[in-house]
Amino acid sequence: MSHQLTRPSRFALEDFARLTGAHPELLRRFVALGLLEATTDGTGELWFGPSQLSRVARIQRLRAGLDLNYAALGLVMDLLDRIALLEAERRRFVGRGARTWI
Repeated sequence: MSHQLTRPSRFALEDFARLTGAHPELLRRFVALGLLEATTDGTGELWFGPSQLSRVARIQRLRAGLDLNYAALGLVMDLLDRIALLEAERRRFVGRGARTWI
């Protein structure tokens, strides 16, 4: 019996679908819409990085909680990412002893 000591650097479509609970065809659609990033190998098979697991979870939460269509999900996710970047920048700025305006 062997045990994997490191996390996989990428997941094949079927494995990724099993991990996320999403249908492989839905994941293909997410890639086509730009909601997920995937690479393809020489045979055209999709491969997903581990960071895409949390991205699928975010898509599923937004879809269920806000009842957004998939096109709107892309916009909302971009805005949430931008907000996170701005908050991190603000924390860095304030952490250097700068005065905050809020």
